[in-house]
Amino acid sequence: MFKEINGKKMAVDVFGEGEPMLLVHGLGGSSNLWRPLINEFSGQLKIIVPDLPCAARSSNDPNLSISSLATDMLALLDSLDVENVHLVGHSMGTIVCQHMVAMAPERVTDLVLLGPVGQAPEPARESIKARAALAREKGMEPIADATATTALSTDTKQSNANAQGFVREMIIRQDPEGYALSCIALSESMQANLDLITCPCLLITGDEDNVAQVPNVEVLSGQIANSKMHVLKKCGHWTLTERPKEVIALMNGFYGA
Repeated sequence: MFKEINGKKMAVDVFGEGEPMLLVHGLGGSSNLWRPLINEFSGQLKIIVPDLPCAARSSNDPNLSISSLATDMLALLDSLDVENVHLVGHSMGTIVCQHMVAMAPERVTDLVLLGPVGQAPEPARESIKARAALAREKGMEPIADATATTALSTDTKQSNANAQGFVREMIIRQDPEGYALSCIALSESMQANLDLITCPCLLITGDEDNVAQVPNVEVLSGQIANSKMHVLKKCGHWTLTERPKEVIALMNGFYGA
């Protein structure tokens, strides 16, 4: 279905009944990223799966920012009459999730961050802006090819062609202007006030994640009071796509299932 959220057309799918879980994808992602979690949890939870503004089926927002994305996600919950959620994010979506908790801590029961980052690292900001220019000039194919080559683990590339093809296909389907706007928002991102995140938090990264590198995730975990961190072996940045069974097992343990 589509919702009008803060003047923007947002695609959102809802699966199952029960306590709500909101899934927030990252740069180049879409609601399709979350299929393993939908299959696992929709039998007992209400799974809310949006395409963020500037991604996939949702409309572009020329004023996109991490703050606006967090505000839009909270407004989406309002539109669905949802008060509290289990919150899950990937990559850029983890920054959005951290800002959501800082804005409305009473609305987040717990937090799972896959390939987590606190903000765009200073050295990467210019290269992310360059990626926006590339999308506008050349379209999504070179970005999709590069991501499927550099953002996955060696093991995934050698033994899981389906995962590599899935990541490439998801990115190549993005609107170039929407992707560029998302890049700019990410390049300008700032860290949320982590002191306001007091709910239980699970951070999962891969030992070959070149975006959410292990030392940086260790620092981030140390700044979030009630957090646990886990590193998946032979895993790159597309955590759930590369290691779905391991991610689901860790989440079930985190939720006490």
